[in-house]
Amino acid sequence: MDFALSPEQSAIVETARRFAIDRLMPGYRERELAGRIEREVLKELGSLGLLGMELPERFGGAEMETVTTGLVTEELCAADPNIGYALINASLVGQIITQHGSNDIAKEWLPQIVSGDKLASIALTEPRGGSDAANLIIRARRDGGDYVINGEKTSITFSTQADLTVLFARTGPAESGARGISAFFVPLDTKGLTRTAFSDLGSRSVSRGSLFFDGVRIPASYLLGEENRGFVQVMQGFDFSRALIGLQCLGAARQSLRETWDYVKDRKAFGKALSNFQGVTFPLAEAETYLEAARFLCLRTLWLKDQGLPHTAEAAMCKWWGPKLAAEIIQTCLLLNGHSAYSSALPYEQRLRDVLGLQIGDGTAQIMKLVIARQKAGRAAVPA
Repeated sequence: MDFALSPEQSAIVETARRFAIDRLMPGYRERELAGRIEREVLKELGSLGLLGMELPERFGGAEMETVTTGLVTEELCAADPNIGYALINASLVGQIITQHGSNDIAKEWLPQIVSGDKLASIALTEPRGGSDAANLIIRARRDGGDYVINGEKTSITFSTQADLTVLFARTGPAESGARGISAFFVPLDTKGLTRTAFSDLGSRSVSRGSLFFDGVRIPASYLLGEENRGFVQVMQGFDFSRALIGLQCLGAARQSLRETWDYVKDRKAFGKALSNFQGVTFPLAEAETYLEAARFLCLRTLWLKDQGLPHTAEAAMCKWWGPKLAAEIIQTCLLLNGHSAYSSALPYEQRLRDVLGLQIGDGTAQIMKLVIARQKAGRAAVPA
């Protein structure tokens, strides 16, 4: 594995870093207060080529390695971790449509996702459970040349902002489990569809909420992949997004460490800089060590994907450890910055709230550890 960045990668990462500092960082608090991410920001990301970079050129992408997507995600999320949801959804939904959607859907929608003109979402979770992802109630019934969808999806990122979603719905018998689920492309302005947003602890700019389907009718051509095989086929792409989520959270942790090192060098107590006290610097040194290890794990996972090698266990490691570690590091930085960091005057409290939710969303630590155990021990690791 080559740890050096190519000149092209270095240029893209630098572009992302400058955009993060100049454009994203100043508006971090305002996006939370507004409860949304500005469309202008998304379009600027698109114009810089930072959305869906790994997608095919014929659909507006640059066919970059996913490692590059990870590096860009890390840089942008240092300024605003919530922007990572837009990046990850563009890449994940783009990948799903590219591999499983019709050419007509791909030609019409993928260039608009890559340009930032359209915002994508994933609709998997339902009210009665999230970890048991295949235990779905929402149903898509075939009616001639259409499917008719009825039910509710919840905990949907960009519930009130997204233009389209990849929906998982039951098409087979209730007892068929994961093998009776199909995936669909659904424009979110379709008749019969309503949306609500929650009042969350953090990540308020992504308007997590519910989607309600009341006789929503879509063409049969909006089926993604094979009927009753959507869960098995499409969920494979989530390995990719789990590594990006790790970097999404670690970017915010890295920025917190940078700021805290500067603070402890300048702040005086008992006649000395705080950096003279090992009780201050040792926790930061430990955090730097863990951060580098987790960052390497995430980038290596993406490298494995780029090489076409198995990476399911590694992706699950990224997903459970990255958000947890980021929350611990940001909390450490908040405490070392003292009373002012407990207020909204400094960004630590917002960052802490924003990364906490990703210990739940897209797979809890318990589910990720089960995935790892199954990869190592096979069916012997499946609970009875």
